Amino acid sequence: MYSNIPEDRGQHIKDLRDGIEHRATWFYYMFMEAKKRGLDSDFAHEAIRKCGCFHGENKYTQTSDLKVFEKEFISDNVRNIFQMDTECTDEQLDITFHYCPLVAAWRKLTDDEELIAEMCEIAMDGDRGICSQFKDFNFHLGKTIAKGDSICEVTFKKNQE
Repeated sequence: MYSNIPEDRGQHIKDLRDGIEHRATWFYYMFMEAKKRGLDSDFAHEAIRKCGCFHGENKYTQTSDLKVFEKEFISDNVRNIFQMDTECTDEQLDITFHYCPLVAAWRKLTDDEELIAEMCEIAMDGDRGICSQFKDFNFHLGKTIAKGDSICEVTFKKNQE
């Protein structure tokens, strides 16, 4: 946790992380049950992507300005929960995550790194879905904590006309 977060704020961030971990645990158990019943992961990719599309349509201001999008996409709580660093220009929003409560939860449940990486890919379909609702942006996922990197890299770029 960031050491410069005041103690009461630090507890708030811990509580929010715990909530995300709890939901990641739900996802793990639903996903494992679905696999046990013979479903492949396509259903989960599509469901999470649709969730992202819903949020992209309903939660965020439709804009072609990455700086406007950044302010709505990354609240102070989100920045602290995921220990994010951001750099935003008119053309590109780079987000570096130093912590992921989803991966933290999954690593408590399994040591199967391939499964964790697969669940991360599915979770990222939410952000892909959000981005798909902005005609002027495209999405790129770089390094991920789930694949053993020390950080996650997410980039939203302005489409070149």
